[in-house]
Amino acid sequence: MISLKDAEKMAIDFLMAEWELSEIERDWFCVIKSRPIPDSWWYIVEIAIKDLPDKWVIQVYEDGECDPCYTFTSPFYKSNITTELKELPQGIAVAINEERAGHLY
Repeated sequence: MISLKDAEKMAIDFLMAEWELSEIERDWFCVIKSRPIPDSWWYIVEIAIKDLPDKWVIQVYEDGECDPCYTFTSPFYKSNITTELKELPQGIAVAINEERAGHLY
């Protein structure tokens, strides 16, 4: 079984690989909440980019695998999906822009 800290690291590693981001971009990610699921051996890890309201919610299983069907949430609508992205590294800006565009109301 993995620890909660291991699950948090694995979730960030998963996002880094999913979006093909560089190690330099890792410092922009932060875990905002994580918790074990009662009566099971897996975790829920919520990850955000510093100072942005968007977040990814990832399930990390006891074997260290991350569920590829993660959840992304954002308060932005189609008219302002690029809000606040100019200050970010290009890879992260592209990832958030694509996630926002794919999760419109």
